[in-house]
Amino acid sequence: MELKTIPTVRVPVRFYEGGQGQQLVFLHGAGGLELDQNILNALAQKFHVYAPLLPGYGDSEECADLRDMLDFTLHTWDVVDALGLRDPILVGFSMGGMIASEMAAVAPHDVSRLALIAPAGLWLDDHPIPDLFSVMPFELPKYLFHDPEAGAKTIGANFDLTDPAFLQTFLVRNARQLGAAGKILFPIPERGLASRLYRIRAKTLLIWGESDRLVPPVYAQAFKSALPQASLVTIPSAGHMVALEKTAEVAKAIHAAYLN
Repeated sequence: MELKTIPTVRVPVRFYEGGQGQQLVFLHGAGGLELDQNILNALAQKFHVYAPLLPGYGDSEECADLRDMLDFTLHTWDVVDALGLRDPILVGFSMGGMIASEMAAVAPHDVSRLALIAPAGLWLDDHPIPDLFSVMPFELPKYLFHDPEAGAKTIGANFDLTDPAFLQTFLVRNARQLGAAGKILFPIPERGLASRLYRIRAKTLLIWGESDRLVPPVYAQAFKSALPQASLVTIPSAGHMVALEKTAEVAKAIHAAYLN
């Protein structure tokens, strides 16, 4: 995957591009794209993949003009337009799934294929989603992975808060990334999407890890019930980071659903 830059109305956008085939846009979660390289590479075996970074993520510029859900939705449509894409397959993970859903609801005639990997965006009072903004780094693996110990090793960090270098890097990165994500995820990841899901006309594939402790599988059923054309693939021995833990299975599900 090659990292590139494209201008948009508000801010230059950094994006990864690679592969050949049908156009596919991958929208990352609140943690950014660092842990998504495996799934991007797997998808690029069959699709022409574009994976934009939200402003404030990676080495991209921040953008104070993005203030609410509508701003994020329209900004991402601006990115799609700037890339010259028409009706790409939209794939969104977690927060990215929330944005992809909003894009498909706002412009239902411009999205015919949608894949949502453990998307955020709904809220069930009986099954509250943990507040990521109050979670300490050493607590993250238990929410994100089926096997927290293996997950911590996978992401290559020991979450040692006594290490000044780690703490500085963590705090600076999180201040940028969660500063952007917080506009649509804080205090709870709910901005009225439930009332707009009926507008989505796209054929929708939902992918969920069976052991997801961040956005539990009960939310998969809530999405499936609300979406007019939705199917669900549940992957065992996988948590919220299902695309990292079970890359081949996630890629296979998307290939099966949307390869002509």
